[in-house]
Amino acid sequence: MSHTTRLKIGISACFFHPDGERKAAPSKTLLWIEQSTAHWVMSEGALPVMVPSLAGDTFRGDVSVAEYAHWLDGIVMHGGADVWPGSYGEQPLRPEWHGDRVRDAYEVALVQAFVAAGKPVFGICRGLQLINVAHGGTLYQDISTQKPGALVHRDAAAYDLNFHEVEVLPDTRLSELVPPGRHKINSVHHQGIKDLAPGFRVEAVSPEDGVIEAIRHTGGPWVAAVQWHPEFHRPELGVVDDTPLLRDFLEAARAARKA
Repeated sequence: MSHTTRLKIGISACFFHPDGERKAAPSKTLLWIEQSTAHWVMSEGALPVMVPSLAGDTFRGDVSVAEYAHWLDGIVMHGGADVWPGSYGEQPLRPEWHGDRVRDAYEVALVQAFVAAGKPVFGICRGLQLINVAHGGTLYQDISTQKPGALVHRDAAAYDLNFHEVEVLPDTRLSELVPPGRHKINSVHHQGIKDLAPGFRVEAVSPEDGVIEAIRHTGGPWVAAVQWHPEFHRPELGVVDDTPLLRDFLEAARAARKA
């Protein structure tokens, strides 16, 4: 495959902000992506591109988010830090759940720009939560606190080796990619969707506690997201094969390029 035919897929950045209280902290904001996310995009032949922040005290020039949206063929909204509760009209219930307000603004702008450009948007974990909030939905700030009886959706010690079942709902696009019914997935999140955003449909849930695990926009723009991490896929662990999800996203990106 030549470089001219390869899809160019943006990946939203994670932020590491300066912190004057920690002597080891950097003096400048760092942007980064997880290697596994880039390699997941590359596994089907696409070129991953980290989209930088276009704001902040060091920003110069006139490059816009819209230009990235027109240049790239689609975008993956990365996992990572909590979403700032103010993004959906709430105050943090605990200081450690304050999230990243700067990153929220950056990623909401990305979602809006790619949707406006007719390019597909795929969310992973925080990406699902951010997409839901960007379209008017809300979140549980902490599932175990606000949803009594819920499963352990995040085990800090086990991390990506924390698993539970997900039920893919029938008559959804996801059920055309993954057989409907129950599948094993990894789970690395303590927040989740409380109120689903208008215009979206639930495609998978945690059958034990009803936590939403996958969503898709039902209108014109191609926007879909999962709460688990397909980039952590290891077939020997018996988890669901997420390759069809990536291929579906890339097919939407290819169609957007032709359009």
